[in-house]
Amino acid sequence: MVVEVETILPQKSSAQKPPSSCSLEALQAARKEEEGRENGIFSQGSIELPIEAYKQLHKLAGKWTDIVDPVDLKLTRLKGAMTNNVYECHWKRNNGNRDKKVLVRVYGEGSGMFFDRNDEVLTFERMSQKGQGPRLLGRFPNGRVEEFLRARTLEKHDIRDPEISKNIAVKLQEFHSLDMPVAVGERKAKIWERLRDWLVKILEHSDSNQASDFGLNKLDNEIIDLNKLDDEINYLQRRLDKRDIKIGFCHNDLQYGNIMLSEKDDAVTLIDYEYASYNPVAFDIANHFCEMTADYHCDEPHVLHPETFPSDEEQNRFLRAYLEASGDAVSQADVDKLREEVKEFVLASHLHWVLWGLLSALHQDVEFDFVGYSKQRFSIYKELKAQCKS
Repeated sequence: MVVEVETILPQKSSAQKPPSSCSLEALQAARKEEEGRENGIFSQGSIELPIEAYKQLHKLAGKWTDIVDPVDLKLTRLKGAMTNNVYECHWKRNNGNRDKKVLVRVYGEGSGMFFDRNDEVLTFERMSQKGQGPRLLGRFPNGRVEEFLRARTLEKHDIRDPEISKNIAVKLQEFHSLDMPVAVGERKAKIWERLRDWLVKILEHSDSNQASDFGLNKLDNEIIDLNKLDDEINYLQRRLDKRDIKIGFCHNDLQYGNIMLSEKDDAVTLIDYEYASYNPVAFDIANHFCEMTADYHCDEPHVLHPETFPSDEEQNRFLRAYLEASGDAVSQADVDKLREEVKEFVLASHLHWVLWGLLSALHQDVEFDFVGYSKQRFSIYKELKAQCKS
């Protein structure tokens, strides 16, 4: 999910005028905060929040009797989220206990290109009601306030730890079994509809100046031919869309940053449900295995390391724990069958993130080489596809 990168010290309400002895920097900061409020922005140092978010925070803090001053808050910028701006908000308590904390999520521009925000908010609310993640504490027009979990976000090495990996598998089985609402139609795979929707949006901009500005002009048709990606989607759907495949409610983005361990008992919590939907459970597991090859906190976070894909032993351990979590008796044949299904859906995982990267290059203002990421994942996709045909 996110790690702390910048903390801004608390400031009192701008209604308090600084004394004449204040430094020039303090006077400038106070003026900036005042101007921000006039423009609908709450400013604290280099951090800017929509004024509606600040009002929601002030309203929440006013309900807590152990807060020293609801207005006296401290904001910390968090990093690691691609589609949102996320902040940790602290208040001092008058009983000497640890600071009261909440998480503020401001939706990023262009995030609606990837998923329906209304569906995502509904999913978050339902997950909160089912005790599956942080509670929803408040909403404002372009974001929400969430419960702050007393837990640590996993790092890349954690998901390879045998015990943690088994606990993730058990949690994923529980997640896949959730009964979640669907707006229209039956509980069927979302992936094919999503891939085509993303491709249409990419093609709409592929010949525009915007495409050149954001790097799609760097594509080599020998690597990614945009006009042939629909053929790849059709190929995978014919190959993978089978009647006997198990469908469940899937996370669809189970990288290490979206998994947390409780400080209290090491319980696993899955967070960030922006891409969650009904899908083949083998796709969700395949995607998790692919994420074991990523390191999003290095100098080249867009580069995967295919040689670190989980070994047969690691896969078997995860899949057995996953199947046994259902309460049914599990044979090695059951594990082998699921492993073969997951192997097939590794292709779908790669194509999914190829398209995500290309669309992100057009609509996300983040320091990440989206085009390079898509190129590598498509190269891996083609190599695996050739192996499947041989």
